[in-house]
Amino acid sequence: MKRINTLILLASMLPVVALAQQPQQPPPAPVVVEKAQKDLFSATLWVSGTVISKNDARIAAETDGRITWVADVGSVIAEGEAMARIDATDLRLDLADSEAQLASLKAQVKYQESNLNRLQKLAANSNAAATQIDEAQSQLDMTRQSINRANVAIQQIKRRISQTEVVAPFPGVVAERLVQIGEFVNRGTQVARVVDTEHREIRAQAPLSVAGWIKSGMEVSVEYQRSESLSPIKSVIPVGDERSRMFEVRIAADNPAWIVGSPVRVALPSSEPRELVAIPRDGLVLRGSNIFVIRVNDDNTVERVSVQTGIGLGGFVEVIGEVNQGDRIVTRGGERLQPGQTVAISDS
Repeated sequence: MKRINTLILLASMLPVVALAQQPQQPPPAPVVVEKAQKDLFSATLWVSGTVISKNDARIAAETDGRITWVADVGSVIAEGEAMARIDATDLRLDLADSEAQLASLKAQVKYQESNLNRLQKLAANSNAAATQIDEAQSQLDMTRQSINRANVAIQQIKRRISQTEVVAPFPGVVAERLVQIGEFVNRGTQVARVVDTEHREIRAQAPLSVAGWIKSGMEVSVEYQRSESLSPIKSVIPVGDERSRMFEVRIAADNPAWIVGSPVRVALPSSEPRELVAIPRDGLVLRGSNIFVIRVNDDNTVERVSVQTGIGLGGFVEVIGEVNQGDRIVTRGGERLQPGQTVAISDS
């Protein structure tokens, strides 16, 4: 009776033991996927570019004199604001002298007008010769012209006094002081460099061979510190350098992180657009001479698909093989995946 009970107990434990011996399935591997794209693409050529300011000038003095003040490097200057000053003492003395001469001429005019009126009254009674009247009229006219010249001289001196303040023609930052306080400058001497840091653009040099594919308004990829963004081409300068065989392209630089002088890379089209399938470069898996991608099926299992690569498209690359538009391609987390393995799709 005891043996029968033991057998019954062992029999009741068999499913539990069998269940414990079954291998546990690993959890789905987390992966990041992106869909294959089918569209019109052009081959791209990466060229170097530099962020420049649309307004970058070395401002010169417009009058002679000794420098009394220059704005510090880094100073933010508004349009029309002074960035340097020149001693105006001598000019103010010239202005005072010219104004005194003008006052003297005005006094002469009053006397000459009175004298002319007296002679004209005498002539009416035949007590003054016509030559005397002509001479008085001539002197009066000459004095009036001298007053006009004195007024012009005064305006010129006032203008030169206003020019002793070297003002910024556009808003910006003082990037360089080219003179120091106490130096004597002549008209045309460069005083300081001002750079407009708000209005920027990218200047890139491209080979003449791609000129036919580049148009104003098209958006191109710009790479700065390993991050990419799209910016429109503002202008194409259709003049090539006969030595370098390069021409200039200007691209908008609206990203505030791109400060003036920053080096960037620009992807320019280099072929006629054609329809093809492209995937992110991170989706390619290289094993020796073999190239394949890992595709996620509808049941979230994966399979390997052998491909060949075509033209480069910035962050994408053309794939030639059994890859179709909309296929989910693993771009991260696929290093150790095996065909048939189940995956869990993650956002990042």
